[in-house]
Amino acid sequence: MAFIGSAVRRISLSLRPPLSPLCRISARAYSSEPTTEKSVPYEKTLKQEDGISSADAVVIGGGSLGCQTVYHLAKMGMTNVVLLERDRLTAGTTWHTAGLLWQLRPSDVEIELLAHTRNVISKDLEEETGLHTGWIQNGGLFIASNKQRLDEYKRLMSLGKVYGIESHVLSPAETKDLYPLMNVDDLYGTLYVPKDGTMDPAGTCTTLTRAASARGATVIENCPVTGIQVKSDDLGVKRVKAVETRHGTIETPCVVNCAGVWATKLGEMAGVKVPLIAMHHAYVVTERIEGIQNMPNVRDHDASVYLRLQGDALSVGGYEQNPIFWEEVSDKFAFSLFDLDWDVFMQNIEGAINRVPILEQTGIKSTVCGPESFTADHKPLMGEAPEVRGYFLGCGFNSAGMMLGGGCGRELAHWIIHGRPEKDMYGYDIRWNANYKYNELLGKEYTFSFPPHHDVIKNECLTCRNGVAVFNMSYFGKFFLTGPDAKKAADWLFTADVNKKPGSTVYTCMLNKRGGSEADLTVSRLEPGAANLPLSPESDGDTYYLAIGGGVAEHNWNHISTVLQDQGFRCQLADHSEDMGMISIQGPKSRAVLQEVLDTDLSNEAFPFSTHKVVNAAGHQVSADFIRSGEFTLERMGVTYKAKAHLKTPFDSENKRPKDKNPPYVNRLVWHVSLS
Repeated sequence: MAFIGSAVRRISLSLRPPLSPLCRISARAYSSEPTTEKSVPYEKTLKQEDGISSADAVVIGGGSLGCQTVYHLAKMGMTNVVLLERDRLTAGTTWHTAGLLWQLRPSDVEIELLAHTRNVISKDLEEETGLHTGWIQNGGLFIASNKQRLDEYKRLMSLGKVYGIESHVLSPAETKDLYPLMNVDDLYGTLYVPKDGTMDPAGTCTTLTRAASARGATVIENCPVTGIQVKSDDLGVKRVKAVETRHGTIETPCVVNCAGVWATKLGEMAGVKVPLIAMHHAYVVTERIEGIQNMPNVRDHDASVYLRLQGDALSVGGYEQNPIFWEEVSDKFAFSLFDLDWDVFMQNIEGAINRVPILEQTGIKSTVCGPESFTADHKPLMGEAPEVRGYFLGCGFNSAGMMLGGGCGRELAHWIIHGRPEKDMYGYDIRWNANYKYNELLGKEYTFSFPPHHDVIKNECLTCRNGVAVFNMSYFGKFFLTGPDAKKAADWLFTADVNKKPGSTVYTCMLNKRGGSEADLTVSRLEPGAANLPLSPESDGDTYYLAIGGGVAEHNWNHISTVLQDQGFRCQLADHSEDMGMISIQGPKSRAVLQEVLDTDLSNEAFPFSTHKVVNAAGHQVSADFIRSGEFTLERMGVTYKAKAHLKTPFDSENKRPKDKNPPYVNRLVWHVSLS
């Protein structure tokens, strides 16, 4: 019989003599070889169908997200939908998930997503099918071991009140009354949510597919996808054509990638990049613990550990700080597990023992270490891929696929049928997901207190308010919209009237089909004819210059491109985000500073609000090679700036966006200055 405390000591004390037989780890060892028998508690109930030649949508992956998506598609009226699972339902990741559901998250949208999952699992499915999904409502406890964490939980409680979620902030003594086995000596308090609980993955997925099948959906197990056909339409836009399997080809305009850690390989079949990575993710199941029955589940964020009630035992797990990556994802891995690495898992064990000391003398019944997919920002990847129309993603859920599955499955189904989700899913949208270099720097500054650069920000704000400040905003997206239908496209895209006289700059929004705000940006109408900016394309008609926040440029690019494609506008959208710089000079003294440098009158009368001009800076002449390479000096500023050629933009990593082959370079340094 193994004790958790024995495992801790065995790892931490290298000089300790060999353990006695009573302390030997007796947890089962698992390999990465595929299993031959199903190791989840339900029999196969869905037989493979023959003769399916077409479908309105094909969902790939029979885990939580795949089953939830096909269920909600069928419930919304799309009955000619097929779910393909390469092995059997829940294979891969879902079958070994802990199945926890916490109702409170820092985002209002996520709270709504979790609420929908809870309603589907605890109420809707049982009413529809008469089957119990395995939902257990035993409550949840969030642990606060410092004041900042407790303040965060108080804010969560306030947010929960808006949505009618019952929660209580408990003192250490009250926490001890609720959970007698817990160590509360180092606690500031806890957040208790009585209606949190756990789900059974097998029961949930089986019931979801039963309900979907009753509405006309088809669920096929043991049917690996071998390829995805993509075609280009008359406008050159890539679209999904069909899904290839070992048993035949299904013609479809829509593929939904819910393949978990295998989503990257499935994306490669269609030329779609899926930015997630696979890791080993583990928990252990204890032997029986006297007095643990009916206790709430526990989440200690600071210790990176959770304690899930499992009958009269606990599942103990958490997020590994030094995880093991699964470099070569195997296509044969289904209901298998990895061997648990105790060195990696040690932080979770130590945190658990500190919180519930009885665990040190509790045996380990089994270890569970399986694959899980994670993303760079710990947000799922959802929505239509920018590379291929009709290719949707529902993956990268960072071990939260069960609890987010219901809400995200509904939003994904709505996205597929209506072209966009009902809720604001921007944070999950694959169209904005880019790997910005400053993400790494920002990641080092996360804190519950004021960040280390707080005083710097204070000084910058005061300087900008009282004097003048210069901001390098070259990370902004910079697009040009041209073509015969550019004016029609502008009228369709933008809420404000951007068709004022050339030289105007308009701050505007873009709306979606439901009238919701999709984005905000500035649009400048340029002079027709010869290019009047170094990189602007020549055009006999209307030309617009779009300046867009860097963090949303990818999302805006895809939104505009989708509108142009769907409406058939004869337009070109060119991206020069990396070819042009952008400097913002702000503050009450900004005009005075600029007047010393620019060769134009900057008075209110000569240069009114919401206009732009093309000007020379300090009368400086440069060679045509400046934009490509070389260096120059702004003499009045006394600084030498080295110019470097940029060959591609982070929003177009493969350099596929249309650009002018022979941009009209000019022999002078040109600043594009706008007052808006």
